[in-house]
Amino acid sequence: MEHYINHSFKNLLNVAEDNKHRYLSSNPFPHIVLKDFFNPEMLDGVLREFPDLLKINDSKIYDTPLEKKLTVKQDYIFGKQTKIFLNFLNSQPFLRFIQILTGINETLLGDPYFEGGGLHQIKRGGYLKVHADFNKHKLTGLDRRVNILIYLNKNWKNDYGGYLELWDRDMKFCVKRIIPEFNTVVIFNTTDYTYHGHPNPLNCPEEMRRKSLALYYFSNGRPETEINPDLPIHSTLFKERAENINDKSEFLKYRIRSIIAKLVPRFLYTPIRRLMNDT
Repeated sequence: MEHYINHSFKNLLNVAEDNKHRYLSSNPFPHIVLKDFFNPEMLDGVLREFPDLLKINDSKIYDTPLEKKLTVKQDYIFGKQTKIFLNFLNSQPFLRFIQILTGINETLLGDPYFEGGGLHQIKRGGYLKVHADFNKHKLTGLDRRVNILIYLNKNWKNDYGGYLELWDRDMKFCVKRIIPEFNTVVIFNTTDYTYHGHPNPLNCPEEMRRKSLALYYFSNGRPETEINPDLPIHSTLFKERAENINDKSEFLKYRIRSIIAKLVPRFLYTPIRRLMNDT
């Protein structure tokens, strides 16, 4: 474990206990930002292996009015150090750390499929509008409960933008902005009301990329207070900020998905959602 965690954080369970109240009391929803949390030499190795996702055939490219980014989740694309690190983040010691930190009662499970997670990359001009995440794992049907984002960007300047924004439940204002600097870790609960994103176009130099690792943790069941009763199963729920987005087509698309989720049985919803994602 000491190979992965910075020496000042080496006792994970103590870190979780010491920060549990801070995590649960944070606004606008439970979260924590940890600086220099992981071993920087180990994370350097991950960064060196990070491929340009524009050159990877199996990268998933998002290019809509709501998101412009690239992701890859296939294990065979990860470098050796990256595989080892991601396996650690899905291991029992780290799962126990997340469990204690978040105070979630239901047993948390990692995701070896990296559904929605893995390596994320945003180039100049890219963004990810404010949203709440999909709530069910499409393969296992488990409930998505916690996100962890690990940023890999060295020499990042404020005017590059790329801040992770955390918004209030009523979408009236941004409560916190987090710069995506190297070895900055953000852990937060994910519910139907935890609105977050990187909504403003990235302003970094053309040759740079905003790079991160994303992992999600799941449970079998969740509190009803975290669920929007009108949307028992949903994909990403994008939310409008104060300014209007000119092209409303993507908002219309996810609202149609939401209606379908309410009207059709679960075994039919998944293939219908996949079909809509391909259109």
